Amino acid sequence: MEELERKIYYITMATLITVGVLSFFYIETSPSPYRPWDYKEIRKDGTIRFVTDFSMPGYFIDGDSTVGFQHELIVAVCQRAGLNYQTVVETHLSECFRYLELKAVDVVARNVPITSDLRAHYLFTDPIMLNRQVLVQRTAEANNGTAPIRNQIELGGKTVYIPKESPAIMRMYHLQEEIGDTIRVYEDPLYSDEQLIIMVAHGDIDFAVCEYEVAEAMMPALPQIDIATDITFTQFQAWAVRRDSPALLDSLNSWFAAMRADGTFDRIYNRYYHPEKLAMPTR
Repeated sequence: MEELERKIYYITMATLITVGVLSFFYIETSPSPYRPWDYKEIRKDGTIRFVTDFSMPGYFIDGDSTVGFQHELIVAVCQRAGLNYQTVVETHLSECFRYLELKAVDVVARNVPITSDLRAHYLFTDPIMLNRQVLVQRTAEANNGTAPIRNQIELGGKTVYIPKESPAIMRMYHLQEEIGDTIRVYEDPLYSDEQLIIMVAHGDIDFAVCEYEVAEAMMPALPQIDIATDITFTQFQAWAVRRDSPALLDSLNSWFAAMRADGTFDRIYNRYYHPEKLAMPTR
């Protein structure tokens, strides 16, 4: 438990420092005249540039090492491509897309939900994972005998925390209309899923809506949380590139397909989301 909290603390501090530096840099960056920048130009340059977010288990600093699901995918992709990589971090998804549009980066490498609105503006790789948003709350044993909410109607009058720009925000607004009651939704501008989950576990807040895969990965260290109540349907999530980068998209899909075929993708995925599967004997 203490080890998990230590990592969360360092993620928070690193995010604050790094985002501050990157925001200053990119605010001073203005769009340049249009020039093609697809896989041909990237291959000539020798480097793919990624933007992702600090998160567990996506991309974080553990001691002197950079680790995480997104980080290992980036490394594996570039090894297959024979290219170098540069990775910058940004908490807010809208800023990630701004960097993409400015051509400061080539790929948004994080779990981006594939929505019709985003599809109209960006190209998405083949889905990397299926995910959904769940209500994170405490178990009855950790909450003075109060049973977890199972019916979304019971959220009426409650305060629910979500990370800023969470894909769950529109669902929460629609849910208020469906139940005919007010849900006080607080979009936290600083904390990500991981920090909010720890806050629920410690009783600092009662409810948060977070990604199921992240919450499930944290459950072994936080047995007092309950994540059995779904808020959204399952969504495909993927990486995104500009619409003028179709060759880069095809290359990414080809590399991902090869990684799935030889087991590389599953090994990386299970290391962070389902480590118990790595210990299973193979036939």
